[in-house]
Formats: sequence, structure tokens, C-alpha cells
Amino acid sequence: MNSFLSMKDMSNTEIHRLIKRANEIQKKGYKPFEKQYFAANLFFEPSTRTKMSFVVAERKLGMEVLDFTAEFSSILKGESLYDTARMFESIGANLIVLRHQQENIAKELSESIHIPVINAGDGTGEHPTQCLLDLVTIYQEFGHFNGLNVVIAGDIKHSRVARSNAYALSQLGCNVYVSGNPEWRDDRLDYEMITMDEAVEVADVLMLLRIQHERHNQHEDIQVDSYLQNYGLTKQREKRMKQHAIVLHPAPVNRGVEIDTELVECKRSRIFKQMENGVAARMAVIESTLRGGAVHENNLNKRSAITG
Repeated sequence: MNSFLSMKDMSNTEIHRLIKRANEIQKKGYKPFEKQYFAANLFFEPSTRTKMSFVVAERKLGMEVLDFTAEFSSILKGESLYDTARMFESIGANLIVLRHQQENIAKELSESIHIPVINAGDGTGEHPTQCLLDLVTIYQEFGHFNGLNVVIAGDIKHSRVARSNAYALSQLGCNVYVSGNPEWRDDRLDYEMITMDEAVEVADVLMLLRIQHERHNQHEDIQVDSYLQNYGLTKQREKRMKQHAIVLHPAPVNRGVEIDTELVECKRSRIFKQMENGVAARMAVIESTLRGGAVHENNLNKRSAITG
């Protein structure tokens, strides 16, 4: 594995290998890197779970973390993302973890520098490491993917989580549905759209998403008070779910909006389990990126092509 950018790039074999490794890390432990590695975490959007999960994963693997805050960086002086990334590469960073508001920016950056890039969320594009931890959580629950009914419910149009999960889950054999406000449907995700009342009855996995207020038109009138009743998981709807069905949410959770606050930690909720799995999933990605022979070979070839 070289850069980790999109679930579209992943084969089923690669996905299962990462899921297996994440589970091994949790059950059998892990071996920190013997060599000194530096990770540059470049986060240009607010983040709690993803950023802290990467920091914990990196430190567990024995890495030095080069922290970065856009508000206190040379970005404010006009420095480009490319020059920032090249600076970190020049001082010894071995990989870059990038979260940015621009779609496809992680892929573009990976083609311009010599070290691997891990996509930690690119605008409304993808969020592949969130997808991986979701897959780990689902696999722990069911032991397979084939034939599972997964409903992704919420602000589909503006969600990078929805895209990564829809791509990977359908590839792995799940029956993927979407649910939510019809105005927030994404034509790029050609999956059957169902109501939340239908979703709770069909779903083995109900994946809820928050309203991405920061990506909506500021003048758009979003009635959050009625959202729960129209599109969210109420206590009444939860009672109609299959006995074995589980509820996921990438968080942050807007309690009382996409989910009744009493259901956030109900028996079928795996929301905090997802967060726990996020560390192991990201450790597996980092290990594959830095320990994989293809990484070093690809980077060597890239350097030769640029400098030769």
C-alpha cells in the first residue's frame, strides 16, 4: 500500500486484510516501529475523533507526531498546501495525514510529493479511514458482509462518510440503501432511497449521519426541530428494528436531531465502539503504509522519475 486515499482504490482482499489486522491489533497486540518515523497531521477542518484517533494510533506505534494548526501556520502568510507539505517532507516527515475542505485534494497532493498521504477527509469526497473503522465494527458484529442490508441515513449529499461506505459496502456484497431528506440525495450514489420508517424495518445496520451545516447554503432553511420526526431515529422507530440490528454514527452526534438522545448509548448502538475501533483501524492503515514494500518501491520510483 502506498497512499490511502479512497475506498474505490481498495480491492476486497485489501479491505479484508486491513480488517483482519485491526482485529489482531485489538486482540493480540502490536509491535511499535523499531525505526523512528514522523507523522505530519495536517488538519484544515475542525476535528476531534479523527485527529485524536490518529494521534493515539501514531503514538502507540512509536511515531513522533508533528502537529499542525492551520490558524497558527504560514498558511496565513499565503503558503500553499503543497509548499507546507513539502516543508514537512523536507524536515523528515514519513507520512502526511490530511483533512481538507477541498474534494480530491489528498489525491492531488499524493501525486506531487514523495511520501505517502492518508486521506482523513476531503470536503464532500471521501473519508476512507472512517469507512474502515465502520467496516471493522460491522464485521465484528456479523462476521461477514454479503447480503447484509445497510441503510445510510441523513445528509447524503454533503457526506464523505456516505460515499466511502456506500462504495465499500456494495463492493463487499451488502445491499445498500439511502434515506433522508430527498433534497439531500446525491445523484452520484445510485442506491434505492427509502423512508426512515422503511429503513428501520429492513436494516441490519442503520448508519446515521449528522446534518453537515457547514456545507449547506447559509440561507437554506433547515428545520432541525422537525428533523427527528421526519428523518431521524426516534424511540418509536427503534422499537421496530430487527432484534439483531445495530446503529452506527460517525459522530459528532447531534442528540435529538438525527437520533433521540436516549438511543445514543442504547443496547444496539455501536457508536462508541466505532470510536474504539478507529484507533486500531488507523494503526492498521499506518502499518501497511510504512511497512509495505510497495510503498518504498513506489516512492523510490517517484523520486527517480522527478529527479532523473
